[in-house]
Amino acid sequence: MIQCPRGTRDFLPDEMERRRYYEGKLRSVALRFGFRETETPIFEDAELFILRSGPNVLNELYAFKDKGDRDLALRPEMTAPAIRMFVNSMSNEPKPIKIFYFGQCFRYERPQSGRYREFFQFGAELIGSATPETDAEAIALAVAMIESLGLRDYKIRIGHIGVLRQKLADAGVPKEKTAEVLQKLDKKLYDEARPMMEDMNIGTHDVEEIFELTETVGGIEVIDKVPGEPGEYLRSLIGILSAMGVEDVEIDLGVVRGLDYYTGMVFEAEAPVLGAEKQICGGGSYTLSELFGGERVFSTGFAIGFDRILLAMEKEGISYEQKGIDAYVVPVSDDVRIKAAEITAMLRRAGISCDMDIMGRKMAKALKYASSARARFAIIVGKNELEQDSVTLRNMASGDQEIVQITELAGSVQG
Repeated sequence: MIQCPRGTRDFLPDEMERRRYYEGKLRSVALRFGFRETETPIFEDAELFILRSGPNVLNELYAFKDKGDRDLALRPEMTAPAIRMFVNSMSNEPKPIKIFYFGQCFRYERPQSGRYREFFQFGAELIGSATPETDAEAIALAVAMIESLGLRDYKIRIGHIGVLRQKLADAGVPKEKTAEVLQKLDKKLYDEARPMMEDMNIGTHDVEEIFELTETVGGIEVIDKVPGEPGEYLRSLIGILSAMGVEDVEIDLGVVRGLDYYTGMVFEAEAPVLGAEKQICGGGSYTLSELFGGERVFSTGFAIGFDRILLAMEKEGISYEQKGIDAYVVPVSDDVRIKAAEITAMLRRAGISCDMDIMGRKMAKALKYASSARARFAIIVGKNELEQDSVTLRNMASGDQEIVQITELAGSVQG
């Protein structure tokens, strides 16, 4: 048999229902915060992602040439396409622009628990300015989304990339090497970052201070260790978040995000139940539009790893109850099948989810199938009842049955 490609999955109906349910919850929260949904192509000009992340991203891209010899790539993330869309079509709209999106992304990397080559992101971007208010709005939205899914054990960590950037500059790290060092520090790869900085003639004392800074984590008191404008900014941000009801956060100066376009506040959400691969959300404030031919515009955004947060919910024991259908119509004999089809169509027009036996099963097997379909009611269509314009309505949970007029059937099922 041909299997689905490594790092991808098939979603069967039960799992698809569960995913759509929780996806709907995230959409509902985003709409409540005044964000509007957008969608961009699954593949883009490969240069879009190279400009955003550097040429090394080619190692992770599903890149290819189309029949017109154009270099294209399946999207590895959705922020760059969203900002490309903004530059193309939305740059003249009143600010701020608040958008959200959901879709699959693709990266060629080693599959493991919660990490796939085809994965799904739910993200949001607030485009227009960089203020404590916009940053607080993005973080509050992320928190509300996580809580809407019922996840109990999670942690929000907030930092400021400007603090570490300044520390690296003061230590003598060349500007063109900053992103490379930040990527190592983001993953806490100190054994790789140390020789890299030593090759740049960064002294041992400065290297240790940089490592110490990335391990500086705590409550609001940590802000006192942040000098100048970044410290004041974080203090203002925490105050606004507190007013919005978001109080249980950590200040973590080691939140780096590892990408060159982040300019200020950065944050992550993690679910400890996932172990080492515990990050479920990440984002921050950035500028990206100028890379794609637009004017410099400050934005704040984030992405939730949908697959990973669903895995965290599973590990916490958060169960999803399958919905099933409202009614399953069972014709007792072949001579009532046309009437059964008519009743099925009538119920569907009334907004009732309804299916009908189309396999010609005997009564016992048809009711067994209705149970497997999680039908709330079975509607048994028999010749004798039809003579009275009636059917038998069976409650599948209790087994109770009653004769119901066809004209009153929709109300009985709904009510």
